[in-house]
Amino acid sequence: MRALLSAGLLVLTTACRQQTPFKPVTTVKQLMTATIEPSAEVVFDAAVWENGVSVGAPSNDEEWNEVRNSALTLAESGNLLMMSPRAKDQGGWMNRSEALIDAGMAAAKAAETKDLDAVFVAGGHIYEACTACHQQYMATR
Repeated sequence: MRALLSAGLLVLTTACRQQTPFKPVTTVKQLMTATIEPSAEVVFDAAVWENGVSVGAPSNDEEWNEVRNSALTLAESGNLLMMSPRAKDQGGWMNRSEALIDAGMAAAKAAETKDLDAVFVAGGHIYEACTACHQQYMATR
């Protein structure tokens, strides 16, 4: 029994020491500048109104696909933010990253169905997720 317990502890200890196969290559700031901010701008720009008139709406399938792809990039970026060494903690950071994933997925779904009002709402959720994270963590970025 003691040998079995020792073997189990050895396997567990070894497994815990192994690193993940992921190799993050950017800092949080670089990820924001290169990926998140440009992708968010595409979503935001798709649902701009001036004086009650839409001025940024996609007008063809290619433009809708660009909005969808940018929204999917935002969603996936939430996962990238959760990776070590980017993750600042296991609480608020993870919750805010998950909020970005959810908002990005909502924007992607809205773009797939070409629902401009839903893109606008999802853009608001993206903005809220980003703002909440920046308010809490900007000084540590």
